[in-house]
Amino acid sequence: MQDLVIAVLQHPVALLVAKLVLTFVFWMAGLFGVFNFKVIVQEMVDVNLPNPRFFALATIFTQLAGSLLIITNLGGYGWLGAGWLAVFLLLTIPLGHPFWKFDEPKRTHEFHIALEHVTVVGGLMLAAILSVVPLS
Repeated sequence: MQDLVIAVLQHPVALLVAKLVLTFVFWMAGLFGVFNFKVIVQEMVDVNLPNPRFFALATIFTQLAGSLLIITNLGGYGWLGAGWLAVFLLLTIPLGHPFWKFDEPKRTHEFHIALEHVTVVGGLMLAAILSVVPLS
């Protein structure tokens, strides 16, 4: 059984599927933003960012370009896409999910979102490592 699992995990398709699943939240959000730009602009307004149209465009671009770099490792820059998305995700905690500013039960809800973001950053760190370390 272990040999089968190892064979599946070492197959190139497994790595591609893992990259697609890891970046799913980003490329789906980016595509949503492309087709619902006003909604994304309103999100930027809601968190009091200056020039909300610029930040909406930057968010959509970050989500799509970062995902593309991870999935394709284009030019060997998968690590850059992973780092870019990790920084983006960490910045959304104080900007979009500042749990410490809320009363319960919203505080706990926002705290859980922040924890999920940190967890995804761990996955992005693994993606960065896999983009530069050759698989045996």
